[in-house]
Amino acid sequence: MTVDFKLPHLGENINTADVVKVLVKEGDRVEVDQVILEIETDKATVEVPSEVAGIVKKVHVKEGDKAEVGQPVITVEQSETAETNKKPEQSVEKREEAQPAEATASANKSESSVVEFRVPVLGENIESAQIAKVLVKPGDEIKADQILMELETDKATVEVPSEYAGAIKEVKVKDGDTVKVGQTVFLIETQSSPAVKAAAPESKQEKKTEKPVVPQQPVKEHTHMPQVIDIPRDIVKNIVPAAPSVRRFAREIGIDIHQVEGSGKGGRITVDDVKAFAKNLNRKLQSGQISAPGLVQEPMPDFSKWGEVERVQMNNVRRKTAEHLSYAWSTIPHVTQFDKADITNLEKVRKEYSKKVEAAGGKLTITAILIKIAASALKVFPQFNASVDMQKSEIIYKKYFNIGIAVDTDKGLLVPVIKDVDKKNIVEISVELAEISKKARDKKLTIEDMQGGNFTISNLGGIGGAYFTPIVNSPEVAILGVSRSSYEPVYIDGKFEPRLMMPLSLSYDHRIIDGADGIRFLRWIAEALENPFLLTLEG
Repeated sequence: MTVDFKLPHLGENINTADVVKVLVKEGDRVEVDQVILEIETDKATVEVPSEVAGIVKKVHVKEGDKAEVGQPVITVEQSETAETNKKPEQSVEKREEAQPAEATASANKSESSVVEFRVPVLGENIESAQIAKVLVKPGDEIKADQILMELETDKATVEVPSEYAGAIKEVKVKDGDTVKVGQTVFLIETQSSPAVKAAAPESKQEKKTEKPVVPQQPVKEHTHMPQVIDIPRDIVKNIVPAAPSVRRFAREIGIDIHQVEGSGKGGRITVDDVKAFAKNLNRKLQSGQISAPGLVQEPMPDFSKWGEVERVQMNNVRRKTAEHLSYAWSTIPHVTQFDKADITNLEKVRKEYSKKVEAAGGKLTITAILIKIAASALKVFPQFNASVDMQKSEIIYKKYFNIGIAVDTDKGLLVPVIKDVDKKNIVEISVELAEISKKARDKKLTIEDMQGGNFTISNLGGIGGAYFTPIVNSPEVAILGVSRSSYEPVYIDGKFEPRLMMPLSLSYDHRIIDGADGIRFLRWIAEALENPFLLTLEG
């Protein structure tokens, strides 16, 4: 049977909506409650779920159309299963009438149900993720807690396990797809025993008869997280109360409409509200009350006019790194200072004790030593262990000491954090550094592994270079860059001696750290490398 699914009632006095995105095409199979459209009304962006299941025969709207309530959106050819899903009680009743009592008893031996496995809640403010790998295919038998796929968020790679045992009925995604939280990715057929089993034993003749049709249960929702978090069923996602024309105007002049306060009824935002906000923002920029949000993006030229090109989509880690560093660079007034540390004696000690650290499961590196030195320096210079809250005109001083380490991976730059460094010795730090670096390169970091840092170290000494200007990892206020050490002639006691010198680069937030404090901090680190006794004396 072919039926039309029409645009449903959207709210009081709302008769039309703009089609933002069409999520299905002709030939697709849709299920009940599957989101098929995203539309934008005057008040909100709405995800429209289908009320019918079946094969899409025709799509009546396209992106950019203005659709009316009651207008056909898609035409669907319903199957018997779809009708069963829509009206399960009626279907069950008819099927039970059609089956003899013996067949019904046999059917009750096991009940199958199909559950929708949806993308779970992945963390605060994380709305989507990229599928790194799908680990199952249709027909696979799975066990509870078996990993079904690997997701790559902006911050980490997450393994997603199943709570159910059963068979994979359908896989709706593939490697490389970007999926939203709450989106259906698998259909899983599970088997469960009924509460009451038939008492009469089956005869040989009954076993030879055709297997009775077991009524399919309505498709259930399913979410899974290591910490079990339910996904809300709300289909209306409030953005801001503003007409599409007002949103478009805000986008064109570079204003984030979420920050605009509406003066209309119920907080509704008008064009005049956007203009007033823009004027006030410009006044604050000119007076220096706030910093500029960055340069206006210019359109890219058509590079193909000059030769062959290839466009490659950024992975989530690279995209998030680009966004974060752009924000940090445009909002933090950076200053970078340079110095050198004589690590000739330290290098001898490091080699002397390296075997002991290796026996404990770590590796005694300059980075491990610098982590301990940095935590001690933060105690001596508390303004480096802080964050700036410009909205409240406050400085947040932290009483804990967590150090982030920039790790180069094939997916991009990741910054795992070693917690409570002040409470650990260098051997413990070395072991933890080796473990967390391996997790980063194996894409096993969790979101928690990358949160809570106070200060970051970026060591490029293993690659090369003399100096560089690292970008502060907001909301931190400073970052230490380390380059390759080399032997240089140093004038000591009337003669030149070859000394192993390490280049250091310190970038910091000039809103809270003055130049004099910056060089004092950097000199303290250099002297601690040259004379580790300083750690005990002052740190």
